[in-house]
Amino acid sequence: MTWQPYLISLAAGLGIGVIYGLIAVRSPAPPIIALLGLLGMLAGEAAVQWIRGHSDAVSQALHLKSFAVKQAEETGQPTEPKTL
Repeated sequence: MTWQPYLISLAAGLGIGVIYGLIAVRSPAPPIIALLGLLGMLAGEAAVQWIRGHSDAVSQALHLKSFAVKQAEETGQPTEPKTL
């Protein structure tokens, strides 16, 4: 993955923003609430992709947790989470 298109897009956006600021034209950009929603969508998508790529770590953590609960039930001791 290359960052070049993202950097070009950011630079173009900054350039247009400066031009709009200099000629005192209101930007047609969406309100901040819409931009925050888009940021949340991107973060959620990235989280799912990360979990899919690291499913072995997630399944291992859940597996260890399930054995900790089972062992505690068998011995009658309260369950304490184990750190990985």
